[in-house]
Amino acid sequence: MDKNKTQYKKTRLDNGIRVISEKIPYVRSISIGAWLTVGSRDENASNNGISHYIEHMMFKGTKNRKAYEIAESLESVGGQINAFTSKELTCYYAHILDEHLEIAVDVISDILINSVFDEQEMEKEKQVIVEEINNMEDTPEEMIHELFIKDLFPDHPLGFSTLGTRENVWGFTRQDIYDYLSRNYAKNRLVIAAAGNVDHDKLVELVETKFVEFHNSVDRVLYPPNGPRQGENIIKNGGIQAHICLGTLAYSYRDPKKFPLLILNTLLGAGMSSRLFQNIREKHGLAYSVYSFIDFLFDTGLFGVYIGTDKNKIGASIELINKELEDLKKNPVSKEEL
Repeated sequence: MDKNKTQYKKTRLDNGIRVISEKIPYVRSISIGAWLTVGSRDENASNNGISHYIEHMMFKGTKNRKAYEIAESLESVGGQINAFTSKELTCYYAHILDEHLEIAVDVISDILINSVFDEQEMEKEKQVIVEEINNMEDTPEEMIHELFIKDLFPDHPLGFSTLGTRENVWGFTRQDIYDYLSRNYAKNRLVIAAAGNVDHDKLVELVETKFVEFHNSVDRVLYPPNGPRQGENIIKNGGIQAHICLGTLAYSYRDPKKFPLLILNTLLGAGMSSRLFQNIREKHGLAYSVYSFIDFLFDTGLFGVYIGTDKNKIGASIELINKELEDLKKNPVSKEEL
């Protein structure tokens, strides 16, 4: 066997946790993440934002570590730790030298199992998240994507903002956190994935030891999304530019048609050589930022185009975008471009 060849291994523990590794023997570091199938899609209107709030609170102290010590445990040995929340997933991840794998597993398991959710820390973090919401709303390019997705999935949790609402965030209690954790942070919804110079058997042993107290199994309940709302939504503000998203539903990440869609997205608007960039920016000078985008979800997806342009150039910009889309529909892509 080639010693430099990557190796993939997967183990399902007796308690339902899945452990996946990709051994990359020619590196000296490891990236590891605890991936949970929970996100804003699992929320309702009254608790929207709680997945993201819990992710923040996991770094605010455990029974074993103060908030500062969580980050310091890894950064003191040259590592990093962070997390993110999306519509369907929450991930707690670290990057460390291979010799410090045990520290990473210990810290990640500690925050997932032993977080204390101190009342004072909760109140401080609420303000932090409200400022995060303010920052998003003050960034038109981010805000227009939020509005686009809300319109694409009307009256469905997929249309919720991951950040939640100010009203919800201010109202979250410790009991809200514990109730949500008991329904969603479960062994059968947890994947520990690592890539780098990682020994799979050692990783399995560490996970078996460190995650022994993780919560019981709870099946996830997902409701299929509604069809997209057709039409347009115009919101006026005092900005100089017009920020525009247009698009529709697309494929899920389990659909094999996602692969040609990835290629189509690259051709249309995923780089400086793409059709949208070359035509709208380089040829006509109508925008600084123009691109297409895709997002693959569990049972659906989305595909769209964004442009930021002068308010007097909205019609011309949309016309050029539609021409590019029509061209892709009607005319085969050349072998050279493909």
